[in-house]
Amino acid sequence: MENKKIKIDIDYRNMPIYTEYNADKINYPLLLSVPHSGTYFPPEFLQNVKFDEKNLRRNEDIFVDELVKGAVDGGITAMKMEVSRTFIDLNRDRLELDPQMFYNYPENKEILFDKHCRVGLGVVHRINYKRENIYDGLLDYAEVESRLKYVYDVYHNRLNQLIAKCVKKFGFCLLLDCHSMPSKICTIIDSRKGIDICLGNLFSQSCPQEMSDLLATQFWNKNYTVEFNCPYSGAFITFNYCQPRRNMYTLQLEINRGLYADEENLQKSEDFYEVAADVSEAILNYAINLKQMKK
Repeated sequence: MENKKIKIDIDYRNMPIYTEYNADKINYPLLLSVPHSGTYFPPEFLQNVKFDEKNLRRNEDIFVDELVKGAVDGGITAMKMEVSRTFIDLNRDRLELDPQMFYNYPENKEILFDKHCRVGLGVVHRINYKRENIYDGLLDYAEVESRLKYVYDVYHNRLNQLIAKCVKKFGFCLLLDCHSMPSKICTIIDSRKGIDICLGNLFSQSCPQEMSDLLATQFWNKNYTVEFNCPYSGAFITFNYCQPRRNMYTLQLEINRGLYADEENLQKSEDFYEVAADVSEAILNYAINLKQMKK
């Protein structure tokens, strides 16, 4: 990375941060979070990166919000991030920043330089899907702090409110964090049949196994292959909102993109609507079962 200093002045006043659904009346002890399907890029950001929108969108979970739309239409409460994860990644800890990305990173500031940062995919992405640097210089730390304050914190603060509301009404809440996964990694891990659905529960730590099995059964009944914690066991959202002592549980849902989309061209495949119907029906049935489980 060059020593060029990049200063991005972003206007957050009219930026679409998130969309929420069925938030006034929570009908089930199940909430959906869709943090990686946002397609909005601040124009000031695009003017200061090396690639166009299509290139940068290859990091997103394409169409996941539409895959779960039927469940939302059925009354399940949900939040969808509108801003691209390339700009700010909600499924990372606030501290997952790479100091080497900045020309003025504060000395002695606490960091969480974990595996995501090391590969360039911390809370602010350094690389695109081809592992090429997104920026041709060093960022202003103050500007990234603004991203966290005006985008990241806004989403998570509202998600916390909805979870608290759900727990108050039902006595517990299961947060289903909805994602997609590249088809390539699914076939690499299991070349015999591939993986259609991955359910990450932090190796049975984020929720009772019974809750995980309930959702897996819905997909098994529709002839989808389901694996637990492979290739993903859960990331920041799954870990952060898992608080069993407060009756807050989490589960990460990963859907193989190859089932429903042309990953290269970011387009829906002919199977999209069938898969979307299956996914939404599975989630809605899951919500109904959860509600009955605690009666």
